Amino acid sequence: MSSSPRIGRCQRTTRETQIALSLDLDGGERSLAVPGGFFAHMLDAMTTHGRFGVVLEATGDTHIDLHHTVEDVGIAFGEALREALGDRRGVERFGSAYVPLDEALSRAVVDLSGRGYFVWSVPPGLESAWVTQDFPLTLVADFFQALADRARLTLHLDVLTGRNAHHVAESAFKAVGVALSRAVALRARGAEAVPSTKGSLDA
Repeated sequence: MSSSPRIGRCQRTTRETQIALSLDLDGGERSLAVPGGFFAHMLDAMTTHGRFGVVLEATGDTHIDLHHTVEDVGIAFGEALREALGDRRGVERFGSAYVPLDEALSRAVVDLSGRGYFVWSVPPGLESAWVTQDFPLTLVADFFQALADRARLTLHLDVLTGRNAHHVAESAFKAVGVALSRAVALRARGAEAVPSTKGSLDA
């Protein structure tokens, strides 16, 4: 089992956002300075239940809306995760979780496949729901699409039931956190092997 720190970092500066993110897969400090109280709440939920250490500072053109900031934080999180995983040697690779929040129930299934792929589904009638005045539920999908693409992982995220958009979003973020924590966990046996018949998860 590896004793090396599994830490990834990402600095992203565009005309729309400025982001600095450090991610520790094995825990540590958590500090989240991002626009949008609800978005910060979701990141806190995901990293708490994923048992990740994360230090994040992000600003963006929120006078337009939150979209650029949310999507670019997803990009940064994915790139930091990819760096922290390295060649993905010794990880479990697959992880899944069902997480409820009252009437809402979300299922997240992760494969650290080396390929970015994201599938999202919500119950009919919730596709265009708004969680808060400035946070549509579609931003949940935008965040995880960016994360899956840049981390090169497959993520299926299905909201199985739900009525309250806040509960739906929160159960989704928590489910991904738990599924990711299981996928990145180090194997007790076979820790020197890349868990793939190809011998590579980065090609």
